[in-house]
Parts: sequence; C-alpha cells; structure tokens
Amino acid sequence: MAEVNYICKRTVVSTKPVQPGKSHPLSVLDRLVEPSRHVMVVYYYRTDRSRERLGEVTQKLREGLAEVLTYFPPVTGRLVRTESRGSGEGGWSVKCNDAGVRMVEARAKGSVEDWLRNVDWEKEKRLIHWEEMYHKPYFWSTFYVQLTEFEGGGYAIGLSCSHLLSDPICATVLIKAWADVTLRGKMTSPPLFHQLPAHRPGSRTPNKDPFINLCSQRPTSTNQSATSSASVHGKHKTISLSFSDQMVRSCVASAQAHAGGPSPSPFEALAGLIWAVVSKIKGRRDGLVGLTMGLDIRKLLGLDDGFFGNCMVYSQIQPNSEENCLLAAAMAIREEKAKFEKEKVMDLIEWLEDNDGSKPTQQTLACSDLLCLNLESIDPRWAIFEDGSSPIQTSLYIEPTCDRGQFLVLPSPSEDGPLSRTVMIKLPRDEADKLLEDDLILQFAPTLMRNSKCL
Repeated sequence: MAEVNYICKRTVVSTKPVQPGKSHPLSVLDRLVEPSRHVMVVYYYRTDRSRERLGEVTQKLREGLAEVLTYFPPVTGRLVRTESRGSGEGGWSVKCNDAGVRMVEARAKGSVEDWLRNVDWEKEKRLIHWEEMYHKPYFWSTFYVQLTEFEGGGYAIGLSCSHLLSDPICATVLIKAWADVTLRGKMTSPPLFHQLPAHRPGSRTPNKDPFINLCSQRPTSTNQSATSSASVHGKHKTISLSFSDQMVRSCVASAQAHAGGPSPSPFEALAGLIWAVVSKIKGRRDGLVGLTMGLDIRKLLGLDDGFFGNCMVYSQIQPNSEENCLLAAAMAIREEKAKFEKEKVMDLIEWLEDNDGSKPTQQTLACSDLLCLNLESIDPRWAIFEDGSSPIQTSLYIEPTCDRGQFLVLPSPSEDGPLSRTVMIKLPRDEADKLLEDDLILQFAPTLMRNSKCL
C-alpha cells in the first residue's frame, strides 16, 4: 500500500466573522436525508515539483479555503435541533457560528501519476477524511477537507460532507468556488442559501398525495450499524466506465424505438444500458429489477446553479415491459423523466412541508432498489486552482449504499466530445465482474478506467 503521512489536522475558519445569531434552516428535501449519509469526492491535479516546493500548494489552498468560507456560513456552522411541534425531536438546522471546517494535511510517496496507475479503495480512502457524527452533534464538523501533496509532483483534494447539508452537486460547487477564489481572488458563481420556492396561492389540497415516491437513500435495516456497514463495503466493488462520444451515440441509436422516432438522451440510453445488464446479472430473465432514479431539479424549479442544499428528487420506476433489454429500460426511464414537471414537483414539496417533512411510507420500499443518479450537471473540469491545470481525474461516492448497488452518470473528464460520459457503478463484487464480461457492455466497448475500486 502506498504510504501516506498525515502531517496535521487543523480547523479552518472564514476570514470574516459570521453575523451573530445567524442560522440556516434545512429544507424538506434536506431533512429527507439521513444524517449518517455522506458525500465524498476526490480531485487529482498535476504540479511541476521543480517550480513549487513541497508544502507551498497546501499553504496556498488553505489560505484560499479560508477566503471562500466567508461566502459559505452553513459550511462552517454546526447542526442543532429545532423545537419540535409535537412530542418527538425537532428537525435539524445549522447554527452559523463559524466553528470552521476540519482540514487534514498529508503527503504521499511518488507522483500523482504513480498513484493513479494502481489506485483502489483502500488507497483512495486515505485521501478522504471523515468522522462519524458525535453523540453531541453540536461539536461535530459537517465538512472535512484533506489536502495531500505527492512528493514526486501533484496533489489530491478530498472533500467529505454530510448529505444532510449538501448533495453531490453542492460539493462540487464548493470546490469550484474555492478554486476561483484561489486562482482569481473572486468567485464566478456565488452560492445561494435560500429556501425552496414558496407555496403557490390556492395550491394546498388536504390529503393530496405526491406523484413521486421519494427515496431518502436510507440504508436497509441490515446496514444500520458500523459492523454491518463494514461488511457491505467488503463485498462490493466499484468500477468506472468511460464512454466516448461515439460510444454514447451508438448506445443512443440502439435505444431508439424506431428509425426517425424520438432519440433518448445520453443519460436515458446509458442508464437504460446499465439497468438492463444489471437486471440480467441479478437473474431477471423477464422484466427489470426495481430502479430508483435521482434527478437534479434546480433548473426545473428555476433555481440558480449556485443553489446550495439538497435539490434532488427520487422516483421509483415501475416498468411495464416484461423485457430486460436496453430499449425497454431506456423507454421506461424516458417516460418517468417526462413526469418531472414543475407543478407536480411543487405538489410534492408542499405535501412534505404540510406533513412536517414526514417521509412517504413507500420510501423504505424504494431503498431496496438499484439506485441511479443523473449527475450530468457536474463538471469538475472548471475547478482550476492553477492556470492551465484542470483535474486529471475525479472520484465521487455517496455512502453508505444499499445492497442492490448504485450507479452514477457523470460527464467524462476527457475532451472526447460533448456526449462522452463516465458511469461509476457499485455492485456486489461477483456482479461487477459479470457486468464487465456482458456481451451488451462489450458491444459498446467502454474504457475501464484505471481507478476502478473494490469497496
């Protein structure tokens, strides 16, 4: 195992104090997420070691982090419980007390290129610092950063945060803002900390049922304890498949119902491909396994890209077809996506608010499904801390996961074309190996990225 030396752990606070008494209430979509769930990302960068001495990058990034945290008061705050309306515990909110972000500084042997030639989960998790919630959450940092410099050149930024405060898109917004402030001294897209759209006049209907079965991504009951969580990590494997622009176009054509008909989007085609193959691997000879699909609704609700908070909804897809082919899967996803209309999503948000953020009873059922997230709006290439130095590779995790597995559809870090995509797939180890050997996957010949990992 490559050696990583941890230099120190410190608390980074913003350069300007937060206004006394400031707090940030969590939205109903925030409160759907279990506090134990967390988002983890790793960004890898090259550097010229002949131009910068070891430690200079860490100092520069640490100073930039302190500057950017001025614009992210909830990130440096601490979780507190609000007063309950009934007999139970109240909901979560963030007291913006500028308690700071925990930051670990580390160094690793070799270069970043050496590291990426043979990286696995056991190595990569040493680049991400995370601490489980304390018994007293008020003393627990919800965001952690680790800066690791490679002695032979390059560095890695590992960010972990509570999913209660941030979805994967927010995590990348924070890193992008950090990069902007470090490189240019100002942000191109400041974050927006406001609530979801307000209630519509006359829209409240008593006992109105939401149209979407939201999923909070809660682990199944067998995954609740630390012991069982470790067991799940031990039997899963994550693989990253890179689909070039031409590969995606070919997949889209194969998922098209008939010549001249409507073409599925790259997400619909690739998600359909993975869903169909996983269904076959899991032993379904007719039909598809249950799928819960997560979509970002910022644009749908007219929110700015800088909106900071959970803004994804999860829909449980019930396919009508008895086939488990690419065409049937892509069509089912396309039909479900078409239901995501602003009025219907607002119905759902208002229903949750009227029910004090209560979770629909169907949610625990959805959590037993295969989970798929559309993260095409994430583009790590713009997180540039030094002129001309985009990330050479990124990794993203949402933990813990349910036993059935999950897959994330992201933009490709390559310059291969506008339709190129990367799909990160986490499945039980034996199923992941079978997926790589499946004829339908081999037909499109995606590239197995060298950072495929055993979890």
